[in-house]
Amino acid sequence: MFDSIYSVTVTPAQFFLMAAAALVSGFLYSWIMSYRVRSTKRFFIVSAMIPFVVSAVITFVNGNIGAGVAIGGAFGLIRFRSAQGSADEIAAILIAMGSGIAFGMGYVAYGVIILLAMAVLFLALSHTHLFEHRGVGEEQLLKITVPETLEYGGAFDDAFARYLKKAENVGVKTTGMGSMFRLSYKIQMKEPKEEKAFIDELRTRNGNLEISILPYAEQTNQL
Repeated sequence: MFDSIYSVTVTPAQFFLMAAAALVSGFLYSWIMSYRVRSTKRFFIVSAMIPFVVSAVITFVNGNIGAGVAIGGAFGLIRFRSAQGSADEIAAILIAMGSGIAFGMGYVAYGVIILLAMAVLFLALSHTHLFEHRGVGEEQLLKITVPETLEYGGAFDDAFARYLKKAENVGVKTTGMGSMFRLSYKIQMKEPKEEKAFIDELRTRNGNLEISILPYAEQTNQL
């Protein structure tokens, strides 16, 4: 059961057995992961197909060093054409690719175990409080757009002191063809229910331009 199904040469029957196992377990894996990973439908379709795609590549390379180098270059190009994903998405892709290698070498049982066991483990760990640190979940990303005429250094300090436990400047960039600045702060509210009052006070100082408060952990790569 745990031996490779491949012989010296890969027969059509062996290949299609591997393909069926990779596709079925891949879609089951993607369905389980969809309960935890926040992403698009296309992401889950792709992650379901990755085990088969990787296993097919490994099967066809089959010890050919030149083909392996060429395939590695192709995967590198795909990486640089892709948008940066969240930690959950990256983990889902790595698990799918790891199982694809097992499938591609003919170890169908190991490939299925890697996919389904890791999906269940990922789901279980996501619902526990393991690795959580007090206060991290309270951190938010505050983005304030201000006109270029506003001297923003210290302009919001008294409002921050009144409503926030802490405020850390994490970035400044220009927007609107250089006519405005977007300030980014990592913040913790003293009282979450005062969020609207806090935003209203900021609006009186930034000329009623755009203000947003978002979960910090999910927005750090968009500063």
